[in-house]
Amino acid sequence: MPRAICFTLFRRRVQVFVACFLSLALASCGGGSQAPPSSPPGNTQPPPPQTGNIVFPLHTSGRYILDANGNRVRLKAVNWYGAEGPDAVVGGLAYQSINAIAAEIHDWGFNAVRLLWSNQTYETNPVVASQYLSANPNLVGMHALDIFDQVVSTLASNHLTVILDNHVSDAIWCCSNSDGDGLWYNNTYPESSWISDWKGMAQRYVGQPDVIGVDLRNELRCVTLNGSTLCATWGGTASTDWHAAAQRGGNAVLGVNPNLLVFTEGINYAGDLSGVASLPVILNVPNQVVYEAHNYGFWYSSNPLASYNDWVARTTPQWGYLVTGSNPLPLWVGEFGTCNTADTCVNSTANSNLGFWFQIITQYIQTNSVDWCYWPANGTFSDYPNAGRVYGHVETYGLLNPAWNSASLNSLLSQLQGIMN
Repeated sequence: MPRAICFTLFRRRVQVFVACFLSLALASCGGGSQAPPSSPPGNTQPPPPQTGNIVFPLHTSGRYILDANGNRVRLKAVNWYGAEGPDAVVGGLAYQSINAIAAEIHDWGFNAVRLLWSNQTYETNPVVASQYLSANPNLVGMHALDIFDQVVSTLASNHLTVILDNHVSDAIWCCSNSDGDGLWYNNTYPESSWISDWKGMAQRYVGQPDVIGVDLRNELRCVTLNGSTLCATWGGTASTDWHAAAQRGGNAVLGVNPNLLVFTEGINYAGDLSGVASLPVILNVPNQVVYEAHNYGFWYSSNPLASYNDWVARTTPQWGYLVTGSNPLPLWVGEFGTCNTADTCVNSTANSNLGFWFQIITQYIQTNSVDWCYWPANGTFSDYPNAGRVYGHVETYGLLNPAWNSASLNSLLSQLQGIMN
């Protein structure tokens, strides 16, 4: 057997041994699922909270993200979309400067932004149309990635960390089973492109410590490809095995920058991380994996929620066990959002209103001190012809108002600020 293969097998056995040892240690130290909010389930001695400036780089321990001093960094984030789509630039730059938007997000109490990108935007890198940059004339004539750089650096200067999210392959609105983007690859952008592009993005920001992580792929699901329907799986056939692909992609990224957190979403629109229990993601650099779940109120429209306990019972086997189980692992709710058109979007006793679900998920997040990211910051749409979205139309889930200079709904902002501590 060649020496390289022997070394690889030896290293993998060491990794498995270490993972098993840590699992036993964590299981013996873990608390019960009824721990109070001040002592989150699965950890009887939580790390000290991060105060002041984050000391980079970040890593994980147990179910927590820690900075270089061992202090907890709890992600309280917001999504900012647009750069992954046909406009090739984050939304809102026709209304406010990058700095004004970043400063607003920071002043509200957020500490991170999930920034979306697509393989198409990365590989074609078009000049962004001036009509999308009216409030940022200094950016007119610049290419998409150069403006993306400006967004990243401006967020960092406003003390906001950044998670880069490979949202789609083609520059389209996500997500459905018919948009052709349900896996980490398609005919135009094969896996080799996905990995190469990720390595390029990691290299682009290797000198920017505020870029703390990579969200390898958004909402793995089913897709029709070459006449066949393929659904992402956690293990199994190579063409659909997201678990194996995530390990390949994660190792490629860490080969460029070993300090990045690797956010790995579940399958079925990031709603299912049940496979992690028997098949965790193991990367060449330990303590860098954060699992990611998404959750929305409209997912329950055909089977309405009855109560908080009902939601917990449905969620625990899917991903909640990563937070409240005896062997907790890092978990980030990377997307959840509600409408901004009425206060009943935020709080309601009627389960037909999104506010019923929103009260439940925010209570769960706060009670269990979960890391989270609201969808979205955007006050208006970017252009997405595949979804009938037109630039400037009101984003009815957005945290910012259509002028991008204040909150769209005070009760929504207040509810999010209430789960920040």
